[in-house]
Amino acid sequence: MAHEILQIPDWQELVARKRNECQEKIPREWILSDDLLKAPPHLIEYDIPRRSGMLSELELDLTDNYTASQLLAKLASGHVSSLALTIALCKRAAIAQQLTSCLTETCFPQALDRARFLDEYLAREGRPIGPLHGLPISMKDSFCIEGLQSTVGYVEFLKNTPAMQNSALVAILLELGAVLYVKTNIPQTMMTADSENNIFGRTLNPHNTSLTAGGSSGGEGALVAYRGSILGVGTDIAGSIRIPALCCGVYGFKPTANRIPFGGQVSGAMEGLPGLIPAAGPLGHSIADLQMFMKTVLSDGKLMEYDSAAFAVPWLTSPRAITEHNGSLSIGVLAEDKHFPLHPPIKRALNQAIEKLTRAGHRIFHLENHSEELSVAYASRLAFEYFIYGPSEDHIKSSGEPLVKSVARFDSPMFTGPFPVDMELGTFEKIHKLHEARQRVNDAWRDVWVNQKLDVVLAPGSQNTAVAHDTYGWPPYTVMWNLLDYPACVIPFGKASKKLDSETMETNDQVQPNYNPDEVDGAPCAIQIIAPRFQDEKCLWAAEIVDQVIRNN
Repeated sequence: MAHEILQIPDWQELVARKRNECQEKIPREWILSDDLLKAPPHLIEYDIPRRSGMLSELELDLTDNYTASQLLAKLASGHVSSLALTIALCKRAAIAQQLTSCLTETCFPQALDRARFLDEYLAREGRPIGPLHGLPISMKDSFCIEGLQSTVGYVEFLKNTPAMQNSALVAILLELGAVLYVKTNIPQTMMTADSENNIFGRTLNPHNTSLTAGGSSGGEGALVAYRGSILGVGTDIAGSIRIPALCCGVYGFKPTANRIPFGGQVSGAMEGLPGLIPAAGPLGHSIADLQMFMKTVLSDGKLMEYDSAAFAVPWLTSPRAITEHNGSLSIGVLAEDKHFPLHPPIKRALNQAIEKLTRAGHRIFHLENHSEELSVAYASRLAFEYFIYGPSEDHIKSSGEPLVKSVARFDSPMFTGPFPVDMELGTFEKIHKLHEARQRVNDAWRDVWVNQKLDVVLAPGSQNTAVAHDTYGWPPYTVMWNLLDYPACVIPFGKASKKLDSETMETNDQVQPNYNPDEVDGAPCAIQIIAPRFQDEKCLWAAEIVDQVIRNN
């Protein structure tokens, strides 16, 4: 009997070629054994970097025990060479990739050459080349790094040539002395909270590989959590920095849009339509590192030299002068939305934070939804309508690749009520009505801030922890702050516990994730700190105070 010859679709050939190219870039001596690749799901606890024998004791120490700010001090003084640190992080990133699929592109040889150059400069000149001298920094795949592709999860973009020039932020980081060594994984379309695409696969959460790492900066969240990066950069239009941060138990900051230069990235989205504006920002291991990143990038206010859309506003060095209460914060607590009820571990973490802050003398105000414009559900519907009201480019059909499951679900908040603006209106009238609706939300929140004399708002980062793959759903507690363009910081705090949070909770799992205490036991919990637009300094200053209080036993 004749055997039928299977025709492999062109898109699969492109993917196979790309995966082979990426695999060959990992040095053979950094490849894990089959036994280690079969590691149990709690990767961080299993500590494969140590078990593998691949990293020396010095390399383990450098990657395990220091913040970015601490490493920069060692690099500037010459106590640690950039080459030693870069090799250590390249090894650890290679291990993380094999276990979690957190990377897209690597440039290990170029990174090592860059590190050698920086070490030679320090030895010759007796001073660092810039404030980020020698520090390896990871970047989300959407950023362009000369010589590397930016496919952002679209097979069609595999046909594009490697970047001919750097994104604005990449150019700035290099001028400041950073070393760039990897780009990190994202979801197909970059518009879901589960970082999976047909090219690079699914990013796994190193705390528990059966749970999502979040999205769309999920590769960054996983890599930073596994300490294959000490400081990474993501982007956020609906929670894409903060969701991976809370899922993976790291710190993440979404600044006011265009506070950090965003230009020169690849998105695949149609640009120029009125809507929510994405922001670039850091993920790291401490509030101090988030502050250091913001202060360093914005130090001289010359951002327009790199990006015409960036606000040339230097970082304020004394945000404490903003508050009127001598270090005692006035904190508004966002009301839980009935459509997005908090899972037990999130509610417990939020209540513990409130209790600790109250005992420390900070003033707590429980905010109420006096109007529809203040509700999480209404803000979610308005944000969603902004995402879908205009034309869009379809980069999926052109290649023939299928939709991944989280994209095919097409999660939305529309189960909570009607569209704020009639979708049948003409284009310009619809844009006008959307603007009016958004302005009402802005005015309602301004009134809350002014009347309550708030410094910041305390809120959950999500109603849930990291959950099973493809079940995260719509991100209500993050996207509302994108609608308002408020800076927001996620602080990891506590873990889910099947003993302490034993009750189950079911929702319509086609819309929002259920709570299963056994499934998410040990998953990181988090809280979120929010400040008004352009008060990024105050947001991180307050986040630092909150972080210190909630960690004080």
